Amino acid sequence: MNGSGKTVKLDPRVVRTRQLIREAFVDLLGEIDVEKITVNRITERATINRVTFYLHYKDIPDMLEKMADDIISEMQEAIRGADEQPSEVLVVMLEHIAENAKLFKLLLATKRVPVFTERFLSVTIGMISSRIEHRLSSSAQTSVPADIGTWYLTSAIIGTIIFWLRNDMPYRPAFLAKQIIKMAPHL
Repeated sequence: MNGSGKTVKLDPRVVRTRQLIREAFVDLLGEIDVEKITVNRITERATINRVTFYLHYKDIPDMLEKMADDIISEMQEAIRGADEQPSEVLVVMLEHIAENAKLFKLLLATKRVPVFTERFLSVTIGMISSRIEHRLSSSAQTSVPADIGTWYLTSAIIGTIIFWLRNDMPYRPAFLAKQIIKMAPHL
């Protein structure tokens, strides 16, 4: 969106170049540690020149920030289309993760790129906090403060997603979401 609230459509060449850079980065991340990835390696893998890289990003930390923003925005867009039921939101989130399994496995489960992990945590907390605060405050059965409930459930859900990815997603997203909801009745 631009300053006037209108959606700005990116030039398809920009989208394609950023996708090439993202794919090159993910491929390299599967081979080497994030600290050893250089602009040179990314541009060679993406078959673009360094100038093109610098037209899109200042440096690798800037690329990681913008890439994390893009990935999280894509996930939020997928979730936005879901029904408000927690199980439906969770299914859509897990389906999105499954569709981008290589990316999420590397960034969240095996290599743990901090900027991505923080953004993913923030989105998950946002998804859970309003639901749990409402449910815990309206339930006379629990004396758990809402923030502790949010921390606990967020950690449990993210931990479950990480182990699901590390084990090559042995369960379908809908089944996993159903199991998480069973274990988290306040969600």
